[in-house]
Amino acid sequence: MSDAPESGHPLLEKVHRIIADRSCSVLTLDIFDTVLWRLVPRPTDVFGLLAARLRAAGQCPAWVTDATFRRMRIGAEAAARAGRDALGTEVSLFDIWRAMPADVFANALLEELVAAEVRVERELTVVDLDVAAVIRAARKHDLPVALVSDTYFTEEHLATLLDRPELGPLQDVRIFRSHQHGVDKGHGLWPIVLHDLDVSAEQVVHIGDNEVADVTVPAALGIRTVHYRRLDEGYLATLAREHEPLEYFGDHAPNLDEQYGDFGLTSLRAKAIHATPPQATTSLDIAARFGTAVIGPVLTGFAEWAVRRAHETGTRILWCPMREGELLAELINNAARARGLDVEARPIWLSRQATALACADFHDDEAVHNFIRRGYQLSVRQLLSVLHLQVGDVPALAAELDTVIDNGHIAERVTTALTETPHIRNRLVLSAAEARERLIKSLTKAGALTGNGITLVDLGWVGTIQLQLARALRIADIDIKPAGLYMVTDHRSQDVVLTGLRAEGYLAQTGQPADISATISRSPEVLEQCINALCGSLTGFTVDGDPVLGETIDSPSQVAERRAAYQGVLAFQRQWNRYVVNADGAWPELAERPAARQRLGNILASALRSPTADEAGVFGNWVHDDNFGSTLVTTLLPAELRPAIPYLSPKDLAALGQRDTFWPGLLAASDVRLAEAMRAVYAGQLDPDVFEPAGEQFESLMRHRTLDGHWHDSSRWQFRINHNGLSFSRMKFEHHDTDIVSVAIPGRPAVVRVDWIEAKVVAGGSRREQTVRWETPAEFARLYYADCRWIGGNMMEFFTPYAAVWLPLAEKAGARVVSSGHVTVAFAMLAQSKTETAPGMPEVTEFERLSVRLVEEYKKKGATGVAAGAARIALRKLGR
Repeated sequence: MSDAPESGHPLLEKVHRIIADRSCSVLTLDIFDTVLWRLVPRPTDVFGLLAARLRAAGQCPAWVTDATFRRMRIGAEAAARAGRDALGTEVSLFDIWRAMPADVFANALLEELVAAEVRVERELTVVDLDVAAVIRAARKHDLPVALVSDTYFTEEHLATLLDRPELGPLQDVRIFRSHQHGVDKGHGLWPIVLHDLDVSAEQVVHIGDNEVADVTVPAALGIRTVHYRRLDEGYLATLAREHEPLEYFGDHAPNLDEQYGDFGLTSLRAKAIHATPPQATTSLDIAARFGTAVIGPVLTGFAEWAVRRAHETGTRILWCPMREGELLAELINNAARARGLDVEARPIWLSRQATALACADFHDDEAVHNFIRRGYQLSVRQLLSVLHLQVGDVPALAAELDTVIDNGHIAERVTTALTETPHIRNRLVLSAAEARERLIKSLTKAGALTGNGITLVDLGWVGTIQLQLARALRIADIDIKPAGLYMVTDHRSQDVVLTGLRAEGYLAQTGQPADISATISRSPEVLEQCINALCGSLTGFTVDGDPVLGETIDSPSQVAERRAAYQGVLAFQRQWNRYVVNADGAWPELAERPAARQRLGNILASALRSPTADEAGVFGNWVHDDNFGSTLVTTLLPAELRPAIPYLSPKDLAALGQRDTFWPGLLAASDVRLAEAMRAVYAGQLDPDVFEPAGEQFESLMRHRTLDGHWHDSSRWQFRINHNGLSFSRMKFEHHDTDIVSVAIPGRPAVVRVDWIEAKVVAGGSRREQTVRWETPAEFARLYYADCRWIGGNMMEFFTPYAAVWLPLAEKAGARVVSSGHVTVAFAMLAQSKTETAPGMPEVTEFERLSVRLVEEYKKKGATGVAAGAARIALRKLGR
């Protein structure tokens, strides 16, 4: 055994002080989940692993599955306790096995079956290092130690389980067993302990995990107690969303490794949570727990895997691109030291934007166009900055500097301006060459180009940086093919592997397993924010190869919360590495075991699918910078979609694009019933098609009109009827000279209650995104209805599948045209017969329609506005 690094537990600090002050006469401790803890989530999970061992030894028939054996073993214990009658409920392990069906286990003796269970318990139990430190302190101060346990193990069995170098000799340690005395700690064992130790209650300090048996009952007698809590409400909620319940309520068992259970992840996450001092605020505590219980275990496994893969391939140095690289390098170096492997990780400055320009081939018009479209909501001015061009370098764009390049027509216009003269194209080629030279200088200064290869370690997703770096090095005639070690790569990474570059994924590779890859790569922002260094993103390099960073965007509260999550990640790895070092190479690795990858993938994917309401309250306010030259900043939970939450169904969340919301799970978490529906869908307990209206597929349709008077198909949205009986549609359009869009809300004959319509648009020639909205009867009354009509209030009737409401977006935005945007409709639908035989709704009278409009005109423009409105109405009636 090596000297494990100490990590004091806050709950045990006062015990150390009591021992040092000699202010108690006896130290007593619970055994299971206090002195010892198991490498499985639940004690009964041991039985499933025992079944596999017994089958392999020919002592259990093949038809007895792990789940069946687990149920048999639990039932046998209940039967043995019930059969004691007046003797009480305390039984031994032998009594339990006598209650098992003898014919099923006829190939083994009772003693062999009992011994097999004890052996498995010995393999799956671990000494708690913090409690072991307390025991050592007690011995150092000659303080007597006693163990008090509710257990069916005999004294000989406990001697086997407790024979550990961390605990030292046990000859002088008294052990009080519930089976030995016929009563448990909750029903009479404590008075026996006090009597046999010949001490008063006030002289004893007890440490245990059970709130009743180890805290409430002994405290009532006057014993000083420390609740060495393993689980709390928040952590139980985390486990519940992972479908890893800690109480037996069926045959469900977590995915366990046949040798190492769940690798101790359940227990060590709990220990890391409770070993962390309380945070100053609730939001900081939530962020810290997320880092400790969710991201920490995943990145700890990823770091071990990266170290192992580097060691196996003879790679001495790993390079971790910033901004994630600072923490990833620290985690990898910690893992390498704990495992005793000669691998080093170093942060390196690389980014998608910096490598994109360095590998760009601007001799081709299509390459220029594709480069331009890579940015999101990028203005012409920002694009020129990315390309290292001055405003005066491209005179044709001088009047469009603030235009957002948000559609293909504008991108084509900008491409033409950048490529129409040899002089400007040459400037583009020189900008790419200069960016490449600066990138290579930075890599050379860091020492990344001194060997035969460079291996990047990053979170992953697409592998864009690796691919672009490889292209830049190839153009520079540097014979190095970058390799990549990633936490997750999705299906888009096929472009990397098709070029022959090595790109490996830990939890998922090239999109498999699909559920893990899709979930994590769909919502990576919170993970990135939790581990990024607190600095701006890399935009390029100086002539000397030093990094040029963008501005930081975080508020002080987000900085503090990110730091708390960051420290939570390190807190878990510290706990993990203590046991790695203590075990002298015998501790299980998270690197290659399939069960470990599946367990860690489930931890992260479950958190992204089903964040708690508390997590949504914290992370929903975090902002995310778009990078790639844009100054666009958005929140992880977009403010525009918050009002839509009551209208959403699970399938709506799945249909939202990444630009709609970075983290769909946050939207669900804000509504209890929607969150429950999502959890049921993910657990396979609910078919999302139950939200399809009457088994049909209904679609909203949108078209946009351009200034030449032509109509064009924009997009469509398949809408549902959710748990509130409400529906939601969200459709997009993109054209540089759009003035009006038409929305066929139900896409069929129907009466529709429209609660609100909202459009987020970019007005032509502007870089400012605007939001326009219709929600009052007066606003609805002013709209144009094609094959449909306004009934009054917020009610509309649609007569045909293509009946549509026209939305004058440009006019509403105060512009001549709009160039792109999306329209969201929140509504409730009552479908009508497609045969048009259903009775129609009463039509609003012309007087009522005019009254609504006149009231609106009066509110906005006074008496003059009313007169002008009346004049317009009169002209229309005259056909002019």
